[in-house]
Amino acid sequence: MEDTEFPKELIEEAEQPQTEKLFESLYQRLLNMAVNEKIRLATLGNKEARNLLIKDPNRLVIHSVLNSPKLTDDEIVGFAGNKNLSKDVANIIANRKEFLKSYAVKVALVNNPKTAVPTAIKLLPFLMEKDVRNVAKSKAVSSVIVAAARRIITQRAAK
Repeated sequence: MEDTEFPKELIEEAEQPQTEKLFESLYQRLLNMAVNEKIRLATLGNKEARNLLIKDPNRLVIHSVLNSPKLTDDEIVGFAGNKNLSKDVANIIANRKEFLKSYAVKVALVNNPKTAVPTAIKLLPFLMEKDVRNVAKSKAVSSVIVAAARRIITQRAAK
């Protein structure tokens, strides 16, 4: 099935969101694909295909989604902040300089409990005051990150 073309629902960008029934059908097709087909689809596929493939347990598929030339900034922010995705997604995004150029990605990663604690702490100083204060009050992130946010607030107030 090397030269098989993918269905247009997985390649072409839709004008409006897919219906739930069509979405389930696409998901069933993805489940039956081999890893090499998923990697190819991650590069060629549309937003719906990437949103399904980012949840794949195989790291090669996740890497392919994040390397897709069609990937948008909004999708990256969504992936960075999605608490239901694997730790691999947050860590891969956090280790890519081109993704960290976006302030929204930094905020999403710090607020995502799946982001590694050292990574979140490293990103905290780059956040604006209001975002650091939100992290300091957050119950969703690690207590270590909350303590680091409070420490940054104290340091900034002392200056």
